[in-house]
Amino acid sequence: MKLRENIAVSESGFLFDPNSGESFSVNASGKEILRLLAKGKSLAEIETTILSDYNIDEKSFNRYMDDFLHTLRRFNLIEAATDE
Repeated sequence: MKLRENIAVSESGFLFDPNSGESFSVNASGKEILRLLAKGKSLAEIETTILSDYNIDEKSFNRYMDDFLHTLRRFNLIEAATDE
């Protein structure tokens, strides 16, 4: 999956969807996940990065990531990659 191309992400963690006009705010780890998604990183690569850079255990990360991805899907901010 990847961040939709037209979604703008600011350095401070604000997202803007020009299609809907909606804006969203994420915390530091959410901003990092979005940055990695925009680079085309896989979920496994994102997990490795977040677990090494943040003080979070794998179980907590997986729960957080599931919730975060569900929210991104709900607001149509991500799309499935062609190889998924």
